[in-house]
Amino acid sequence: MSESLQALDQVKATAIDMGIKFGPRLLVAGIILLVGYMAGRWAGVMVTRLLARFKLEAPVRQLIARLVQLFVLCLFVIMAMQNLGVELLPLVAGLGVAGAGIALALQGVLGNIVAGLTIIFTQPFHVGDYISIGDEEGEVLDISLFNTTLGHTDRSRVVIPSRKIVGEILHNCGQIRRLSLSVGVAYGSDLPAVLARINALLSANPRVLETPAPVVGVGQLGDSAISITIAPWVKVPDYEAATSEIHQAVLAAFRADGIEIPYPQRVVHLAGSPTPLSASQ
Repeated sequence: MSESLQALDQVKATAIDMGIKFGPRLLVAGIILLVGYMAGRWAGVMVTRLLARFKLEAPVRQLIARLVQLFVLCLFVIMAMQNLGVELLPLVAGLGVAGAGIALALQGVLGNIVAGLTIIFTQPFHVGDYISIGDEEGEVLDISLFNTTLGHTDRSRVVIPSRKIVGEILHNCGQIRRLSLSVGVAYGSDLPAVLARINALLSANPRVLETPAPVVGVGQLGDSAISITIAPWVKVPDYEAATSEIHQAVLAAFRADGIEIPYPQRVVHLAGSPTPLSASQ
C-alpha cells in the first residue's frame, strides 16, 4: 500500500514539475498560434482587398489570399514550436521524407493541382465564356483548383478535371456566339429584297448584336433552292432563344411577303416518255 502511495506521489510530483516547466511555454505557444490564426485571416482579407483593384479572376484572388494566410500561419507555428524547444532541423527532415512518400502516392491529385494552377494563372478562359474541349462544350460556370464546370443549354452540368484540360485543344468562343442558320428560297425570288428583309428582321431582334455585324448572303446554290446563310452574333445565354425567334420571324415574314420556300424537287426521266416528270421529295 505504501509503495502505491509513493508511486502516486511521484507521479504527482512529476506532473507538477512538468506543469511548472512546460506550462508557461504551452500557454505562450497557444497564444502565439491564436495570434497567428488571427493574423493569417487579417492578411488574407487585406490581400483580397488589394487584389480587388486588379483585373484578376475570383479563383486567382482566392488562391493568393489563402496562400498568404497559410504562409503567415506557418510562420507563427514555427515560432510556437521554437518556444516549446522543438528542434526544427530533424522535424524538417522527417517532413521532407514523409512529403516525398505522400507526393508519390498522390501523383494524380498533385498533377491535377498543378494543372489547376496553370489554368488559373494563364487564364485561357473566363467564367461566362463558351468553350469547347474535346467532345464537351458549354458555358463556363465555375473555375476551381481541381476542375472546371460547364453548363449546357439543357441546364445540365459537366465537371472536367483540370488535368483533362491542360494540353488539350481548346476552342474559346468568348461570351458571344455566332448562329449558323440557313433558309432556302426559290430561284425566281428577288434576292436583294430577300436579303434586305432578313437584315431588317435581325436589326429588329434585341438579342442580335450590332457588333460584330451579322452576315447574310447566298450560301449555296442547291438543286431546287437558293440557300441563304444567316449568321448573326448573340450573347451566349441568348443562343437558343435567338435561334428560335429568328426562325419564326423569317417564316412569318416570308409568308407575309409571298416569298416561296421551295420543297426539294427532283426531275425524273422515264424511258419512252417525251416529257420529264417533276417529283417533290
